[in-house]
Amino acid sequence: MEQVFDLATIPLRELNQALHDCLPDASKSVWRIINPKGEHAVACGVDTPADIEIRGHVGYYCAGMNKQAHVIIHGNAGTGVAENMMSGTVRVKGNASQSAGATGHGGLLVIEGNVAARCGISLKGLNIVVCGSVGHMSGFMAQKGTLIVCGDAGYALGDSIYEADIFLKGKVDELGADCMEKNMTEEHLTFLATLLETAEVTDDPASFRRYGSARSLYNFEIDDADAHT
Repeated sequence: MEQVFDLATIPLRELNQALHDCLPDASKSVWRIINPKGEHAVACGVDTPADIEIRGHVGYYCAGMNKQAHVIIHGNAGTGVAENMMSGTVRVKGNASQSAGATGHGGLLVIEGNVAARCGISLKGLNIVVCGSVGHMSGFMAQKGTLIVCGDAGYALGDSIYEADIFLKGKVDELGADCMEKNMTEEHLTFLATLLETAEVTDDPASFRRYGSARSLYNFEIDDADAHT
């Protein structure tokens, strides 16, 4: 069953309430949202394994706090797309603004275009695949999860990173504090290949480099204070 919501005629609050009320036995349905016209918080806080297609560009926090749902955005996304998502999948067919996937706990976020600054900041388990490039401070304080970038990365990549992994195919302007290039083992290659395949990305896993924490900032030492600024 397909349900169509036209945001040119139906209030956004009504759409989101309907999605929140969606019962598990109705999860096989497809929700098609048309004329989003850059609205903020579209399909935010969904907790059902429904398929949601958004036909157009969206504003801030689209699919934020997503849990279980499979969301496709046929356009660009504003700040904080899939922010704090817990599970499910979110795919952006265009570009995304800053803080994409921030604080995400689980699931998969795929962005087919480029992403602005601070992609994947404070990651807590989400896997992010960016087919283009990312801006500065991406992966900042990422604690757990994966950021895969098929293009280039801006300065301060992985600044103050913890136990997350960053896989980068292109060049990086500058690594952030306590971020370093790490060995790529067969285990990492297998994991990367599986994640790329799941994201429907055909790039060769062997063409990526792996970055992570040097673990020198885990314990504060006054003599190393300059490295924390």
